Amino acid sequence: MNKKMILAGSLAFLMVWKVQAQDATAMKYAASITAEDLETHLTYLASDELEGRDTGEKGQKLAAEYLSEFYKTLGLEGPVEGSFYQKFNLVSVKFEKVELQIGKNKLVQNEDFVFIGDGDFKKTQKTDLVFLGMASPENLKKVDVKGKLVGLWAIGTQAQGVVKEMMDAGAAGIIIVTMEGQANFDRMANRYKTMSGFGRLGFEKPTKQEPVFMVSSDKMAELFNASVEDLKEAAKSNPESIKSQTARYSMQKNTKQVPTENVMAYLEGTDKKEEVLVISSHYDHVGINSKGEINNGADDDGSGTVSVMEIAEAFAMAAKEGNRPRRSILFLNVTGEEKGLLGSEYYAENPVFPLENTVNNINIDMVGRIDYEYQDAENQNYVYVIGSEMLSSHLKVINEYNNITYTNLILDYRYDAEDDPNRFYYRSDHYNFAKHNIPVIFFFNGVHDDYHQPTDTVDKIEFDLMEKRARLIFHTSWDLANREERTPVDGTNTRTSR
Repeated sequence: MNKKMILAGSLAFLMVWKVQAQDATAMKYAASITAEDLETHLTYLASDELEGRDTGEKGQKLAAEYLSEFYKTLGLEGPVEGSFYQKFNLVSVKFEKVELQIGKNKLVQNEDFVFIGDGDFKKTQKTDLVFLGMASPENLKKVDVKGKLVGLWAIGTQAQGVVKEMMDAGAAGIIIVTMEGQANFDRMANRYKTMSGFGRLGFEKPTKQEPVFMVSSDKMAELFNASVEDLKEAAKSNPESIKSQTARYSMQKNTKQVPTENVMAYLEGTDKKEEVLVISSHYDHVGINSKGEINNGADDDGSGTVSVMEIAEAFAMAAKEGNRPRRSILFLNVTGEEKGLLGSEYYAENPVFPLENTVNNINIDMVGRIDYEYQDAENQNYVYVIGSEMLSSHLKVINEYNNITYTNLILDYRYDAEDDPNRFYYRSDHYNFAKHNIPVIFFFNGVHDDYHQPTDTVDKIEFDLMEKRARLIFHTSWDLANREERTPVDGTNTRTSR
């Protein structure tokens, strides 16, 4: 018998004893999480009045007010000097008048190219565009990139690392292809066109003169007067065979501060109150698109947010009736997730409670729908579980036992693979806890046709299924908050870089 089997057996034995002792109490408070209450909260948070809850905008502020008032009525504490808000500033960056001309070809922003870099060149820069293809040491010996725009064929490669490598090699800037096919590029360009009026949100950083332009594979071929197949072949070992082109570019960078806030409520524990369990969701969404349509974000992540609210109510009810958890709990609704996990990053860098005392993060992002994989399944009572066994050998077992005991959902781990091409592990707020070696569980229902669309509306939410998922999360949280020992960090964090 291997060590994992011995550990699982031991944990199961201990948990049988523990859950039997708490069964009636846990079930009583779990029963307060109802489909009706979830629907009531979500009907408001995903209403047109909140205009898609875009970070820093009116709707996000209204959502924050709704959340804080709700937590106040529960008798929970505002942990930031009595406030439920952790306020901070982001910076909105707009690149206006981005111009790119290759030879006599004047390209159109967000149609022929998207600008994904940084820079502030009010005066037109003149140089050459050279083709490097793949950023290999062999290719760099054959092509002089210093002071040039460099054409990169980076399909299947993370662009961020390649960009840094080229700038370190002295390139003036980059034109990059990261995907094949015009249709794929057009979909991305349309998203950039939608976002361009609002600017990029992020933390304030010094300007880097790093002009990076993304184009389709077809457009790259057109710029070099070559075929796609010629470029693919040249990219491997003979990039010097592709003739260089003249290039001109400029861009103007404008910035403004955007105040925003995480919303948090605190329930102090009893004998283990110095240890904190964080239960999180993001309450922002993507606002109004370029056509004036509201992205209500009922599933993403209105569903997670109202689940946190209902779980908080269950714990607050328990505390009022003399069943306060042993560990403290922070109910954390973060802002800026849709802009790059910004709110959770801010909290992790500026924690209200020490990270070394944070025992786990339970993150809930999209738990109200049925995805492509289960839409035709006979049993649709499922939830995807991500990250639960990477940092602690106990956490996955604890969650599975609570599921067996109370909810009997299908726990699907297909997206937990390290090589998952969707990279869901890196795409929600638990990531900013896990990178600090805090064991996490991310609960998720998968994607559907309404993901990031104006059609992600309340009428499509499966509230009965959402109730089951929220109750499972409550039971696992109850267990983690009350067990004798915190979950050990006995795994290796192999996913520290996005």
